[in-house]
Amino acid sequence: MIAKISALKPGKWFPVGALATSLLLLAGCSDDQPQQQQQMPPPAVSVITVTEQEVGNYQEFVARSEAIDAVDIRARVDGFLVKRNFTEGGLVEKGQLLYEIDRAPFEAALKGAKAQLASSEANLTNAQKNLERSRDLVKKGFISQADFDMQTSTEAQAVAGVEVSEASLETAKINLGYTRITAPFKGEIGKSTYSVGNLVGPTSQPLATLTSMDPIYVTFQVDERQLVSHLLDNSAAADNPEQAPIENKDQFKLSLTLPNGQEYNQPGTFRFADTRVDEGTGTLTLRASFPNPHGVILPGLYVTLQAESNTLKLSPMVPQAAVQQNQSGHFVLVVTAENTVATRQIELGRRMGAMWVVNKGLKAGELIIVQGLQKVRPGAKVSPNMVTVNPTTGTITPNQKQGN
Repeated sequence: MIAKISALKPGKWFPVGALATSLLLLAGCSDDQPQQQQQMPPPAVSVITVTEQEVGNYQEFVARSEAIDAVDIRARVDGFLVKRNFTEGGLVEKGQLLYEIDRAPFEAALKGAKAQLASSEANLTNAQKNLERSRDLVKKGFISQADFDMQTSTEAQAVAGVEVSEASLETAKINLGYTRITAPFKGEIGKSTYSVGNLVGPTSQPLATLTSMDPIYVTFQVDERQLVSHLLDNSAAADNPEQAPIENKDQFKLSLTLPNGQEYNQPGTFRFADTRVDEGTGTLTLRASFPNPHGVILPGLYVTLQAESNTLKLSPMVPQAAVQQNQSGHFVLVVTAENTVATRQIELGRRMGAMWVVNKGLKAGELIIVQGLQKVRPGAKVSPNMVTVNPTTGTITPNQKQGN
């Protein structure tokens, strides 16, 4: 191009200066483009400052609900059902009449037992009078000792006869009482196996099943490793009075999550721990009870039991939006003092609303990224903007005053 420019005739007008200036500008643009790309501002990300909250030691268990009392209602005497006094699947009160068996045969048996007792008592009275007369006669020698012994034996047999009649009368009363079958406790009763008019008895199938509903048991298992660790901690605390007191059943808060994911609104209480570890599963069975006034928890439900100690400690909290996962586990992206991104592996604890408790890997005061995660990588520079996260809903809102 320079050769062509030098070949131009001096007499012909040409803007040589303008051409040179244009070439210089083109060369300058070509040199500045990479510099402008390198000077691009770092990406903006939304960050929060990690805060701490007092939480207790927390653990979740898969559990199953069980009725405290469940019995099969059975007939204890043979007879025809004449009445059923409940609604299947309904609630019955303690002592409520459930079934009635035909009473006529048992009332007749009771009358017969009463008559037999009266006869036995009359025989006893006669035997006692004869024995008293024989006692005077044997002293005077009017009867032999053998006759006196016979009268003594007759009186003893009459006493025994009265006792047998009394027992028969008591049995007749009991059998008559068995014709009225009542509820042994308050609960919900299931389907009736027999209808009115059926012949039932002690060998029949259960008439119905009665199940208590309030309160209700929740049974769960603790792994043997957790059990041993807990026992060792308690043992160390017992040997060292300066340590915290041993945790017992009253130092835990128990709560439930129902199968639909909803939190149950009644707290529970520890009731029972088995005395041996199951050899097949390596677990120890424990039991808690929960109020169930509205019958929400039916026996046999799979639920999630949460146990949290009343002893609280400060733990870092992070929003769910900030937590990611890789092959090494969960992690968050931390912004350093130099506004550089760093990966931080963490160990998560319980979930509280839209927040996670962090057991290990993070401390209060550190900055973590909650928005713009896809725009950055470890080691990159970022421009952090402070935001606020609602701990209940997880909603992210910019701060009124940005810390620029």
